[in-house]
Amino acid sequence: MTEKKLPFTREFMEEIINNYPTPFHIYDEKCIRENAQRLKQAFSWHPDFKQYFALKATPNPNILKILSDEGFGLDCSSMAELILAEQCGLSGEEVVFSSIVPPAEEFQKARDLGVLISLDDISHIEYLKQVASIPEIMCLRYNPGDLREGNNFLGQQKEAKFGSTRKQLFEGYRILKEMGVKRFGIHTMIGTQVLNPDYMVNNVRMLLNLVSEISNELDIRFEFINIGGGIGIPYHPDERTVDLDYIGKRIKKVYQEKIDSKGLGPLKLFMECGRMITGPSGYLVSRVLHKKNIYKQYIGIDASMANLMRAGMYGEYHHITVLGKETLPQEYKYDVMGSICENNDKFAIDRLLPEIEIGDLIVIHDTGAHGHTMGFNYNGRLRSAELLLRAEGEVLQIRRAETIDDYFSTICYEMIDKGDPTMPILESIKEY
Repeated sequence: MTEKKLPFTREFMEEIINNYPTPFHIYDEKCIRENAQRLKQAFSWHPDFKQYFALKATPNPNILKILSDEGFGLDCSSMAELILAEQCGLSGEEVVFSSIVPPAEEFQKARDLGVLISLDDISHIEYLKQVASIPEIMCLRYNPGDLREGNNFLGQQKEAKFGSTRKQLFEGYRILKEMGVKRFGIHTMIGTQVLNPDYMVNNVRMLLNLVSEISNELDIRFEFINIGGGIGIPYHPDERTVDLDYIGKRIKKVYQEKIDSKGLGPLKLFMECGRMITGPSGYLVSRVLHKKNIYKQYIGIDASMANLMRAGMYGEYHHITVLGKETLPQEYKYDVMGSICENNDKFAIDRLLPEIEIGDLIVIHDTGAHGHTMGFNYNGRLRSAELLLRAEGEVLQIRRAETIDDYFSTICYEMIDKGDPTMPILESIKEY
C-alpha cells in the first residue's frame, strides 16, 4: 500500500497560483534526488554501474541538471534530445543514443558527440558506416521474442518493433568484428511500468547468457550490458513501490554466477530508468471550472489530455487529491474531464472523491514522467508551464506556458492577403 502524500498544502499552492495560473506541472526536487540515490545505493556493489536517465520521460534541462549532479548520464533517441544533452554539458560516454528509425543527421550528430550508439537493427550497421562512421565501441539491441513475456504497454515481444533477433545478434557482432570494432556492448529494453522486481533480474540473466555464448562463438569481449529501464511506480495506492534493494542483491548474485565465476569480467552494468526517477515527483495542478450532471456527474477542469495523455491514451489510473479536502469522506462518484473534443479526455472515471465545488484545486499525482513531454495542441490547446519545487521550498518556473503566439508561430500565411480586411488573423492574434 502506497500513501499518496503531497509536498504542499492548499494555502501554499494558492500563493503559487498568484504568479503561475493553472494548469501546470510541478516537480518535487527532493523526491527526484531521493529516487536517484535509492537506485545508486541498490547497485553500489558494482564499481562500474551507470544509470542513463531516459530523457524522453522529462526533457527539461533543469531536471537534467539535478540528475547530472547525482551522477546520471542521459539516454537519447532524437536530434533534439542529443542537442539537449549537449546543452547540458554531456557528451561522449555520458550519453547513450538509441533510435528505432534514425535519419542520417542523427547518426552524424551522435558521432560528432562521441556518444555510445546502440543500434536497433543490424541493417543500421552499414547505414551508419555510409552516413557517418563506425566508432570503436558498438552496441546492438536485443528483442527476445517469445522467450520473454510482454506487457500492456509494449505488447508481446514478438509483436514489438524494437531490437534484433538472437540470430541477427550473432551476425551483427560478426560484422562489427570484421569492421575492426574492438569494444562491444549489448542492450535490451523489453518492458515498461513493470512492478515485478524479478523483471530486471531476468533481463540480466538473459543478457549474461547471451554475452557468454556470443563471446565464445565469435571470440569477442563485451565491455558492458545495458539492461534498459521499465521499472514501474505505484500509480494506484494499492500498488507497492518496487524494492530496488531486492533487485540489486539478486542481480549481484547473478553477476557472481555468470560473470565472476567464468572470468568474463570486468563487465560494466548500465540502466536507463526514467519513470521511476521522476514519475512520483510530478503533480498536475488544475482548477475546477464546471460541474455537469447528465447521465453521470462530471467535473470539468482547466487541464486536459493536452497536459497529460496517460489516462486517456492507456486508460491508466492517476490518483487525484482535492486540495483542502484530503480528510473528507470520499462519497461522491465523478468523471473528471478536460475540454478536448474526444470522449477519452478523462482523468478519472467513476472515481469516488469528496464533494467537489467550482473553484476547487485538483491535484493529479505521478505526472513527473511521460506527462508534460507528451503534450500536444489538438483543439488549439496550449501546453502548460512546468515548475520546480526546490528542496528548500522555493518554487521556480522551469518552462513557461505556451501562448497563442507560439501556437501560430509555425504557420505560413502565403495564401492570405495580409491587407485583406476580411482576413484579420495576424492582427487579432496580437490581442491575446
